[in-house]
Amino acid sequence: MAQLALLGGDKAVQMSSRDMFRWPIITEEDEQAVLEVLRRGAMSSTDVTKKFEQEFAEWQGAQFALGFCNGTASLHAAMYGCGVGVGDEIICPSITYWASALPCLSLGATVVFADIDPFTLCLDPNDLEHRITRRTKAIVVVHYLGYPADMDAIMAIARRRGVKVIEDVSHAQGGLYKGRKVGTIGDVGAMSLMTGKSFAIGEGGMLVTNDRALYERALTLGHYERYTPDLETEALRPFAGLPVGGYKYRMHQLSSAMGRVQLKYYDSRCEEIRRAMNTFWDSLEGVPGIRAHRVDPASGSNMAGWYAAHGHYVPEELGGLSLTRFAEAVRAEGGICSPGVNMALHKHPLLNSCDIYGHGKPTRLANTDRDVRQVEGSLPVSERINYRAFYLPWFKKFYPEIIEEHANAYRKVCENYRDLLAEDKGDPVMMGRAGTTTRG
Repeated sequence: MAQLALLGGDKAVQMSSRDMFRWPIITEEDEQAVLEVLRRGAMSSTDVTKKFEQEFAEWQGAQFALGFCNGTASLHAAMYGCGVGVGDEIICPSITYWASALPCLSLGATVVFADIDPFTLCLDPNDLEHRITRRTKAIVVVHYLGYPADMDAIMAIARRRGVKVIEDVSHAQGGLYKGRKVGTIGDVGAMSLMTGKSFAIGEGGMLVTNDRALYERALTLGHYERYTPDLETEALRPFAGLPVGGYKYRMHQLSSAMGRVQLKYYDSRCEEIRRAMNTFWDSLEGVPGIRAHRVDPASGSNMAGWYAAHGHYVPEELGGLSLTRFAEAVRAEGGICSPGVNMALHKHPLLNSCDIYGHGKPTRLANTDRDVRQVEGSLPVSERINYRAFYLPWFKKFYPEIIEEHANAYRKVCENYRDLLAEDKGDPVMMGRAGTTTRG
């Protein structure tokens, strides 16, 4: 067997990556669209944004789309649109980017975290219903790392209990769940469109829904110039002209101009990404220690743009080799590998002891009549997943020879794992990332 590069052998990855990892793809068409807005000084107008919203809604298959300055703002507005307010609770997976949960705090609500399914890495429907109380207003479902959550089971619970469903589509724009676009299955979908996402427009967010009242309520939170007395929701009319939340959330038109161009080519580019990623995992089928995190395309679902691609790690098949040591060895081969996913939010001090707004108590408890904090061991899958998942190459182009070299880096380490055990110092006590899941 070839010697591992970490121990002095040759690297498995020898070829230049070319433009394999360059993203987003920017062409002269993108540049001209942005320059048109820039040259006429329309950066803070809404004419291009409204066109982008209309085109996005049609593509999404939704009646309404509303652009935001970022994905966090779109999630904030989705919560407000669903009526989340003082004393309410939302339920959210603990393994996600913080924006899926934290905006509820500024609305006077609090968050209860649910565990994730160990394979899909999305909210586990089996850990959902017992967390619903009379205060629960909404469930935030994250299609994590592009994998569509089990929406049939989640929607059945939500409808039975009269709870709204917010789909966080920041990892899965354009993805399908059993043939349906994610973001259109719940009451509202919200998503980031920032540069690191598979749908990348620079900086921006989008909200989509078929519920006019929800849409109009979301609009009033931070779109003062579009908050006019002619809204259909009568209760909102008297306050027109000012944003009810005191926020300014409109999308920058350089982003919306780029978004209109990106939308034209997004689906075909995602098809190439999926072809490349599936080729990588097909090549590694049966290799001990690693498993693909992907859906069966025969189900009618897909991985969208396969944002921040990850895999499952099975240390028992590699003599208990730590994920940290495994990732180090893959990187030495010239491959791309980082241990873990997002950190479990329910363990972060901000969600347990921080008094953000001067309530004299932790903000998470400020407006509730019970202690919703969740102790160590309460979400076992979320608390251990960072030792069993890893970031891997997120291919943007279908270059089979380069893909095979990266697959060989993983195969080589898995086949020679015994050589790594002697110097294995184990994983650190704390694993996971509070910020983004992406890598450079």
